[in-house]
Amino acid sequence: MDILLSTRKQKIYFLLIAILLLGAGIVCSVGFGVKNISWQTIVNTLIHFDGSQEQLIIKTARIPRALIAAIAGASLAVAGALMQGITRNPLSSPSILGINSGASFFIVMGSAFFGAAGLSTFAGLAFLGAAFTAILVYILGSIGTDGLTPLKITLAGAAMTSFFSSLSLGILLTGGQTFDQVLYWFVGSVSGRDISIFNAAFPYMALALLGAMVLGKHMNVLVLGEDIAAGLGQKTIYIKLTAGLVIILLAGGSVSMAGPIAFVGIIIPHVSRYLVGTDYRWVIPYCAILGADLLLAADIGSRYIAFPKEVPVGIMTAILGVPFFVYIARKGGRN
Repeated sequence: MDILLSTRKQKIYFLLIAILLLGAGIVCSVGFGVKNISWQTIVNTLIHFDGSQEQLIIKTARIPRALIAAIAGASLAVAGALMQGITRNPLSSPSILGINSGASFFIVMGSAFFGAAGLSTFAGLAFLGAAFTAILVYILGSIGTDGLTPLKITLAGAAMTSFFSSLSLGILLTGGQTFDQVLYWFVGSVSGRDISIFNAAFPYMALALLGAMVLGKHMNVLVLGEDIAAGLGQKTIYIKLTAGLVIILLAGGSVSMAGPIAFVGIIIPHVSRYLVGTDYRWVIPYCAILGADLLLAADIGSRYIAFPKEVPVGIMTAILGVPFFVYIARKGGRN
């Protein structure tokens, strides 16, 4: 595989460009929509809030939406990169391996049968669902004398995705109140979110992103194979457990904020490896920034594809992700 950015200086410059695009994406997300808002009004909202209608839209709707899109995109992309490294499966991601569906199912079940309500409660249920599904998929993918293999864990993840999605739909269709409460989570959307849901999950996701950065050098050894990693003195079981905890926090947090958004965790890791190679010390920060860029761009595009109505951002990422998924599958995972 030819690496596009071969020198450290090139990688730093391109990362800075991606960060600038992230800032521009946040500004555009705040300014563009059914009602376009001037840059001056955005600045005035930040430095001198007067309670006008436009400033209320910015403060209560547009800013939370932009922040949630950015952190959810970053988290999904980093989680996908870690999952692909641990399983050595190029098609692994929170959506493909059922983690997003499991987190959504726990929210639906908690709301329908236990009267769960409130943003912090939904966030906790999403984390529990992500953890439960990750453990279940790992166990199912490890059954047999050959142990855990990329094919088996992919099949186990696909089965869990279908299983939890079907259960969630069944519960939603039989409970009108539950349907109203969790619809926005289930379809995968960043619109209609309050800043409180960002505040509830962001600390855990930020900590997990920092943990992923620290894991970078250990992942470089782990992807060579467990025997080689063990021979080099790496305690692979602890690395996997730590990476698993990071993935659960990232995937669970993104679902609690935005619902089960698919394909970001597949697209961005492959793009990052094409740009900077397989060094996870670069792959992870690139995934974080490019993942945020992608979901922000998809969310902005979702506002105009059926203007003046908005399409859920999960549909936009699926439109982009399905052809990419087929492309990667046909290539056998080679970037």
